[in-house]
Amino acid sequence: MSITATLIVQIIVFLILVGFTMKYVWPPITAALDERAKKIADGLAAADKARSELSAANKRVEEELSKSRNESAARLADAERRAQALIEEAKARAAEEGAKIIAAAKAEADQQAIAAREALREQVAVLAVKGAEQILKREVNAGVHAELLNRLKTEL
Repeated sequence: MSITATLIVQIIVFLILVGFTMKYVWPPITAALDERAKKIADGLAAADKARSELSAANKRVEEELSKSRNESAARLADAERRAQALIEEAKARAAEEGAKIIAAAKAEADQQAIAAREALREQVAVLAVKGAEQILKREVNAGVHAELLNRLKTEL
């Protein structure tokens, strides 16, 4: 056989192979490639959607965290105000109680001072009578001088 005939036969076989490949082999391969490309595109779209959803979820989480931080700060401030109010109230009650104790002590001191003055008046009256007895060296009429002693007590 000649080289030309071999080349012609090889060309015919090659063309049959190309035709067979294009008719039976190539469509499933392109379909599989198209399906694979579609799956990749869907996966990328789903990834982008998930990424945007994650971003939105992160924003919501940050907003909630910020909101809860603000609420906790407000609660802490409220608790501090209540504590200050309780402290002020306790101070006021303590000051009031102290004032009552001081007033009671002053009243007791005044009563003791009055009692001491009365006792001192009695002693001065007795001493005045004794001094008058010794000066006069005579009998003293207690009934007559009782009024004089009472007046002396009131003057002292």
